Amino acid sequence: MNARTHSTAVMARRVEPADSLDFFPTPPWATRAFCEHVLQRIWFGPTPFDCTVEDPACGEGHMALALAEYFTEARASDIFGYGYGAVQDFLHPDHRPTGVDWFITNPPFNLALDFVEKALTFARRGVAMLVRTQFQEGEERFERLFSRRPPQWIAQHVERVPMHRGRWVVNGTSATAYQWLIWFKHPAHRDIEVGTRFMWIPKSRRTWSRHDDWLRFGGCWDLPKEHKALQLQDRRYLAPALTLAEVRAEMQGALL
Repeated sequence: MNARTHSTAVMARRVEPADSLDFFPTPPWATRAFCEHVLQRIWFGPTPFDCTVEDPACGEGHMALALAEYFTEARASDIFGYGYGAVQDFLHPDHRPTGVDWFITNPPFNLALDFVEKALTFARRGVAMLVRTQFQEGEERFERLFSRRPPQWIAQHVERVPMHRGRWVVNGTSATAYQWLIWFKHPAHRDIEVGTRFMWIPKSRRTWSRHDDWLRFGGCWDLPKEHKALQLQDRRYLAPALTLAEVRAEMQGALL
């Protein structure tokens, strides 16, 4: 399938198998908006960027490359070899990352809770997760996480952040709302007393997009459904996505 001409629906539905790799690239402008409007505002030190950050679910590097524009050192890894960053199962019990100040990522939705818990264990400064707004819901997430360690900040995008499976669509649309959840590893006393605070991220797509992003980040342009290229493409076989279990089995086999 030629993903660069693949059409998308108005709603970018994240409907995949429960064990899917859940690869939905983050538009680079959304990461820049977080750095500009959120992290610089809420950090209590002289600069939030003079440190090491890691994206442990980097995919093809859409978020990690944007983070590298701000942080002194930006690391990246993913359980699957997308061609960017190290190949590493972040959730593997033997994996104990060191020297990372911030973990900032767009985690697989079905594993987001596990990503938060592990990142909070090993981060030196803090953790920021880009998640669907509905991530706040759910009894399991409340019992395991929010009731015990709520985030210090919630930053809600006022505009939609379009994400499409397997590709970044430059002009994509979506009906799914996204927000950032931010935890400080050692919160200041005022943060503990006040509890979770909320802020809005203003419209950022036009402001924080750059003219060469589509080339640098491998963006594609959405085409109308009636376009001839899409009519021809629809006749081709669409291969199923690899599941997390399949990737781990392949990794295990390579070690034998």
